[in-house]
Amino acid sequence: MATKKQQSKQPANTLRCGNIKATIWKNPSEKGPFFATTFSRPFKDQSGEWRNGTSFGLNDLEALLTVAREAKEWMAAHALRR
Repeated sequence: MATKKQQSKQPANTLRCGNIKATIWKNPSEKGPFFATTFSRPFKDQSGEWRNGTSFGLNDLEALLTVAREAKEWMAAHALRR
């Protein structure tokens, strides 16, 4: 059985557009839980290992806008009452 700490490491949702990924996290606070989003772009490093970058080039920005909009809509639809 997973502990609460292990369960909290699972994202609430993951959205993708092209190479861009938005990961939505549920976070606790004194006022109650809230959602936050991280954005990443997978790439292979020099050794061939997959990594997640957090910088975006010109060709990534349209996909970043799309997943940001989708993340905003998902978070609004799943807003947690405080």
